[in-house]
Amino acid sequence: MKTNLLKHLVLFLVLIGLNSNAQQIRYIDDIFDSVTVTPDVIYGQNITVLPTLAGAAQGAFGVPPVMQPLACDVYEPKNDTLAERPVIIVIHTGSFLPPVVNGQATGSKTDSSVVENCTRWAKKGYVAIAMTYRQGWAPTSTSQAVRTSTILQAAYRGIQDAKAMVRFLRKSADVDGNPYGVDESKIVVGGQGTGGYLSMGYATLDTVSELYVYPKFWDTSDSLPQNHRPLIAPDLGIPGPVTFGFGNLDGSDNTYWPDSLAPFFFDTITQLNFANNPSYSNDINMVFNLGGTLADLSWLDGYQVPHVSFHCENDPFASIDEGVIIVPTTGDIVIPDVVGSRVANHYNTKWGNNDGFNQAGLSDTLTQMANTYNSNWNNSLNDGSLVYDGLYVFNTPAPDSAISPILGKAGEHESAPWDWWDNTLYGIQAEALYGVPGVTSPAYFEADAINDAPNMSASYARLHIDTIHKYLNPRMYEVLNLGASTGVDMNEIIEKTTQVYPNPAKDNLNIISYAKLINSVDLYNLSGQKVLSKKVNATTTRLKTNSLSKGVYIVDVKTNVSSVKKKIIIE
Repeated sequence: MKTNLLKHLVLFLVLIGLNSNAQQIRYIDDIFDSVTVTPDVIYGQNITVLPTLAGAAQGAFGVPPVMQPLACDVYEPKNDTLAERPVIIVIHTGSFLPPVVNGQATGSKTDSSVVENCTRWAKKGYVAIAMTYRQGWAPTSTSQAVRTSTILQAAYRGIQDAKAMVRFLRKSADVDGNPYGVDESKIVVGGQGTGGYLSMGYATLDTVSELYVYPKFWDTSDSLPQNHRPLIAPDLGIPGPVTFGFGNLDGSDNTYWPDSLAPFFFDTITQLNFANNPSYSNDINMVFNLGGTLADLSWLDGYQVPHVSFHCENDPFASIDEGVIIVPTTGDIVIPDVVGSRVANHYNTKWGNNDGFNQAGLSDTLTQMANTYNSNWNNSLNDGSLVYDGLYVFNTPAPDSAISPILGKAGEHESAPWDWWDNTLYGIQAEALYGVPGVTSPAYFEADAINDAPNMSASYARLHIDTIHKYLNPRMYEVLNLGASTGVDMNEIIEKTTQVYPNPAKDNLNIISYAKLINSVDLYNLSGQKVLSKKVNATTTRLKTNSLSKGVYIVDVKTNVSSVKKKIIIE
């Protein structure tokens, strides 16, 4: 028996070459030093109502919309030999308005955090895509019905554009020679802030009836010319040559708005949606959101893709639980009764949407921290029976309660600690656009921009992005079944992320497993004799080795799905 065990141990040592360092794992580690970026790839075109809304704001009603090219930046690992790679599509924030105009320094596909995320994923072997989408709504309207209807319409168009992005990738793979090397069977869509609303909507809005939840999505006021009409008008299927509305849920049809009809009052029949590559599928495998919300719980059901969420506990603009969406610059209500990441995660977990990673048994340190935090959620929905995997909450520091002399108000909680920007440049741009001579200055706008981001910096944001990647990437690896394509399964990831130190050791030996809970640790000498054994139910443990003879030993770290063996030396 001892002889056979010794042979197995010797064989094990030969196979690993007496080296405890496992290989770098594609899609988990940075295996490429640099990336190739192809900017401004046109993935489609569609109708923007920005001129229409701008005209209405100036009292000029009936200004026709125009066709807008839709662009994206494509990030690929440089010198990669794979012909097909999984795809991550990133949708930027911005409150459906351009940067600065939206009262923010962010809001484009070149935001620092978007570039950082896409670059990181490309270095891991993905194709990462930063996409634009159509913008435009009426945040300064005095009518909540107008604010609500126009932002819902903007979100509807943004979801259509994201689906057009996916169809473009499938079309380019099918007939254009697959120039970006995508695996069209493995596509993830995620967004930050406003982009998070779009990624959540992409995954959940799948029937037209969900747009007619009374009274949220209907105008019942007298503020608009036509009472009791839907705030969003998709393709209603009206017979005849004119297809009425903003297009179907996928945006895969050509639609038009009749002349002289509220609220646009165009002089002629006007196109409002253009079909981009309608014959291709816009199915995806997974979504994630950073600070997004869901317009209505009715959109969520038990037949949707896995969903990972990141949210700040005290987000002042979009509640993590349930609340309202407000205009950041005015505080006016935009959408009432929205569903935040935590409530959405509850139902995604309860209804099995997240089984793709929930059942993988991930128990790294971040997972344990997140699950422990989530289990303390004090809500009637939480009966203690569910483990809310798939939600990571950033509990950011309390804001400064002192009244800012330059702003005349106190600080607010952080809502997007993963963002950063050139605040001096923003101050200059904002003052040029909104400044009042003798009243405001660039310093005023700089202070306002960081009122809810007092720690804003590249280093601070990257720490949060580190956490996002360490939590999200293993879940994408599981959902996309990337172990099959890389030849590296979860056991190998566990081996790579299991650390034993110091080596050589003298009095104590520390063992850490970043991927799974450790069940037990056994120590063998080279004669195959077990010299130490310890039961464990944690990700870290320590063995006292001061009683052992000097020499070479094998430590066997067991989890519920693996056995990781490493060579150590006792001095």
